[in-house]
Amino acid sequence: MKMGKHEMCHYLQLIAIFFCLSGISQAELSMSTSKPYIQSGKSRTKRSWVWNQFFVLEEYTGTEPLYVGKLHSDVDVGVETIKYVLMGEGAGSIFNIDENTGDIHATKRLDREEQAYYTLKAQAIDRQTNKSVEPESEFIIKVQDINDNEPKFLDGPYIAGIPEMSPVGTSVMQVTATDADDPTYGNSARVVYSILTGQPYFSVEPKTGIIRTALPNMDREAKDQYILVIQAKDMVGLMGGLSGTTSVTVTLTDVNDNPPRFPRKSEQYYVPESLPVGSTVARIKAADADIGQNAEMEYKIVDGDGEGVFKITVDKGTQEGIVAINKELDYETKFSYTLRIEASNKHVDNRFLSVGPFMDTTTVKITVEDVDEPPVFSQRLYTMVESEAAKIGSSIGTVTAHDPDSSHSSVRYSIDRNTDLERYFNIDANSGLITIAKPLDRETNAVHNITVLAIESQNPAQIGKGYVAISILDINDNAPEFAMEYETNVCENAPPGQVIQEISAVDKDEPLNGHWFYFSLPPDASSINFTLQDNKDNTASVITKRNGFRRQEQSVFYLPIVIVDSGTPSLSSTNTLTIRVCDCDADGIAQTCNAEAYTLPAGLSTGALIAILACVLTLLGK
Repeated sequence: MKMGKHEMCHYLQLIAIFFCLSGISQAELSMSTSKPYIQSGKSRTKRSWVWNQFFVLEEYTGTEPLYVGKLHSDVDVGVETIKYVLMGEGAGSIFNIDENTGDIHATKRLDREEQAYYTLKAQAIDRQTNKSVEPESEFIIKVQDINDNEPKFLDGPYIAGIPEMSPVGTSVMQVTATDADDPTYGNSARVVYSILTGQPYFSVEPKTGIIRTALPNMDREAKDQYILVIQAKDMVGLMGGLSGTTSVTVTLTDVNDNPPRFPRKSEQYYVPESLPVGSTVARIKAADADIGQNAEMEYKIVDGDGEGVFKITVDKGTQEGIVAINKELDYETKFSYTLRIEASNKHVDNRFLSVGPFMDTTTVKITVEDVDEPPVFSQRLYTMVESEAAKIGSSIGTVTAHDPDSSHSSVRYSIDRNTDLERYFNIDANSGLITIAKPLDRETNAVHNITVLAIESQNPAQIGKGYVAISILDINDNAPEFAMEYETNVCENAPPGQVIQEISAVDKDEPLNGHWFYFSLPPDASSINFTLQDNKDNTASVITKRNGFRRQEQSVFYLPIVIVDSGTPSLSSTNTLTIRVCDCDADGIAQTCNAEAYTLPAGLSTGALIAILACVLTLLGK
């Protein structure tokens, strides 16, 4: 006959009540013969209280108050002269006492897990004198546990992970269930573990809750996740015990137990010869059932006739091998290549080497397709040199281009006028000969960079470009001149032999050995006022010849100076230096260089005289 959970609990409650009442009766008998109670300062008297520790069953479901026990004093002779009083935890609210008989009842349902015991105090009082006939004494009512709490997994549900292919008995994790019942009383809190879902792959140790693998060679690639249901049951797992469950999600983590394999042993690709260097030709991938770093690949070209023409790298995102052009392709030179490519795992686990070599090879055939290519110049850059003295029509140099295709179409030449806006040059359309179309001037443009177009005759859309740098050689076609516009002053009191100006020269030409200038005064322009000294360092000094100058006599002097360069043939120019006579202070600093201060009346300026003259003319006109 099987009992339900409710019937079992009721049965256990009745048994506990029986034992509690039996204990109380025995206590009363034994305590009535206890040793005498001795109170300090008084004669020895016999102790009259009779009780023991009381017990009350938790979760009592009866309709009547639950009898706990009885307080009794030998002083009480049964004529209701003694009143019993209860004090302490729960007195009057949970526990009531019959003041005449000393019987104690629990009036509320108790839960041991909320409070395991109650400490109370009792008094026996004479009704006539209202004084205690016994010393106040303390006793305990202990709440007796029943199995009313199922085990609970406080940390569940759980998540765990173990490497795939782990050996049998590998620890996954430990689960722990907690039972709120009294662990010191009976088996209510004694828990055993079992696995409800997850067999035959996993097992659990009944006493410890440690979950372990139960099957070998669990393969992540076949199934990567398992959901286990673990049960914890109290009463040592016996019938009638309470149970709780939790779930454990176990994920198999990857190990490198799968070698890479190419899906095909041969691949064919076609690529036009016009693709530039660095372009991708093919993307190949070796399949690997592993994930993460266990699926990381390395690719390399191990054989074939295109090792220098092609290269292979790894796309770290997709783990594909990227075959790219390393050198320019030319259909006319070679139109077919064969590469043998090897793929291998970057991280090999030595435990699984028996599975097979962790590498594989495939053959990649690349066919180069012919395209109509533009003409190609014999040089990427032509450098030419011409003198700026060259005449119109002079030849400078020749460029050549050819059609690289098998048709070998003829080529016509032209100059890209965007690179020769002034039209300094022409080119022969058939021969590629470049000639001068306009006088050249190195000082205007020392280097001309032009682009020559080679146009395929059969397909004018195919145009090749060549680049020509024409350097212009210098000739001595520019005369030297003053390096700047000089402002020269001479003091009225300047002595003879005083240097009043240093001059230098510039020349737009650029002789190979640098500039060298000669300075002199014209032979027909000898001066009694100034002389010129060539310093032999491309400078000259202007020097006074006489003692003192007077502004009222001459305020400005114009000194012609001849400058000759060292070119072949040499060129010269005559430059005029303007020299003003100035009134200077004691330090030789010019104060004024205006001659009118000597020719006008004192205190009247030119402006004032004009104003006076205007007034006079106005009066005369009236």
